[in-house]
Amino acid sequence: MTDAANDPHGLEELRKRRARGFEMGGPEKLAQQRDKGRMNARERIAAVLDEGTFREFGQLNHSDLPATMNKTPADGKICGFGTIEGRGAYVVADDITVLAGSGGRVAVSKINKTQDYAVRKGYPIVMMGEGGGTRMPDNLGAANHMRTPSRMAGETRDRFVPFVNCIMGECYGSPTWKTALADVSVQVKGSCMAVSGPRVIEQATGEKLTPEQLGGWELHARQTGLIDLVAEDDAHCLRLVRQVLSYLPSNARHLPPVVDTGDSAERTLDDILDIMPKTLRRAYDMHKLIDRIFDKGSVLELKPLFDPSLIIAFARLNGRTVGVFASNPQHNAGAQGPGACEKATAFVCLCDSFHIPMVMLHDTPGFFVGSVAEQRKMPLKIMTLTTALQKRSVPLLSVIIRKSYGLAHRTMGGAGAHADWLVAWPGADISFMAADNAVGVVYARELAKAENPDALRAQYLEKVQQMNLPWDAAGLNMLDDVIDPRDTRKELIAALNVASGPDGEGLRSERRLAGWPAMF
Repeated sequence: MTDAANDPHGLEELRKRRARGFEMGGPEKLAQQRDKGRMNARERIAAVLDEGTFREFGQLNHSDLPATMNKTPADGKICGFGTIEGRGAYVVADDITVLAGSGGRVAVSKINKTQDYAVRKGYPIVMMGEGGGTRMPDNLGAANHMRTPSRMAGETRDRFVPFVNCIMGECYGSPTWKTALADVSVQVKGSCMAVSGPRVIEQATGEKLTPEQLGGWELHARQTGLIDLVAEDDAHCLRLVRQVLSYLPSNARHLPPVVDTGDSAERTLDDILDIMPKTLRRAYDMHKLIDRIFDKGSVLELKPLFDPSLIIAFARLNGRTVGVFASNPQHNAGAQGPGACEKATAFVCLCDSFHIPMVMLHDTPGFFVGSVAEQRKMPLKIMTLTTALQKRSVPLLSVIIRKSYGLAHRTMGGAGAHADWLVAWPGADISFMAADNAVGVVYARELAKAENPDALRAQYLEKVQQMNLPWDAAGLNMLDDVIDPRDTRKELIAALNVASGPDGEGLRSERRLAGWPAMF
């Protein structure tokens, strides 16, 4: 403490206290963080925000326990405001160098206050996690445990402002809850995310696990689907955060920003037919179609390793943000499994909450079937997705590229989905099932009695194949049009312009799905 007689205005005391806050956990712990190849909390904030825009709140905070008051600068959590690409955002970073980034009462109170204020004023929230969850000494005993500021998970989560969460080290407890609530979550390779750490789990269950086995990026990117994007390192993670926010409005009162991508709205897709195989059974790379249809360089795929039978992505169409849902014939022939239904449902909710029009590209033989799908509650996953699509109010544009069978036809924006615009390519194959399978079921008796079943089967097959083509549906006004594949981009842009209305307000959702869970 500075002698008041020598510092009558308290300025020297203020300087010392601020300096102590910037020291964080001290030189040794900061060096340990550098040796791991990781940024410290303040460096992360500087990297994600525009240079020189950070304004910190609660920098003079510390623990409310006398024994740790002098060991907890900012109480281990750094919170404040800055700008990202010129737009305001609130940031929260765990300081792993202060008591392992654990959350004490003062820190939790500061985070809650930051979140509440961000939502009240309409600013996005970015959280950078690297912490051990609840600070144990603060919570030992009934009184301590019950007076720790808390709220039920998701209590104030209504997707009014975008929330991006980062897993940047070993994260247990709070950062894990945040991931489950976030709109988009990014995990850095080498980090871990779990409910409890390996030591607690071993004591509780006897199970011995490494952090990577417990909650590494491959587990969450491939198996749980809790992670949307994987980053190589801290710097890459924070670049991804900035990229994600560029697609989203600051809050739900606004439409997403329109960006000049320099890509012509009149560009035709002259080579798109070269990508497509001549037969329905051959796979192709749907990513190549997506890259050509949407503005060049604008596609950011989410959850690419989680049930890749369905591709979901942010993209831009003539500068406007859209949410892309596309079958992936290279995985299960595009048959959607339980994971695909989960990520589609979550993305429908996100798009509908932030006024992001949806674009669906069909090439699916239906839903993935079998014992594994049934064990993962496939009927529930399908019906949850169907319900979300029925409740959504943001515009939906749907293009049948090739196969579109069964109920998956509807969950990709087909008949019954009330799409704003539903069209097909001339070779589209639309039915309850593939023609060869349908012939075997519908004409089984006739084929069994036929003298020449192979010839009769060929006749029936040609008949059903013709029925599956889009011409009858277009003639009966069940399709809005059949389009030249090379004009897909131009047609989508024109349809989006119509859906936007004369003042752009046609893109505004009623946000009926804003309160739905982030994952299912």
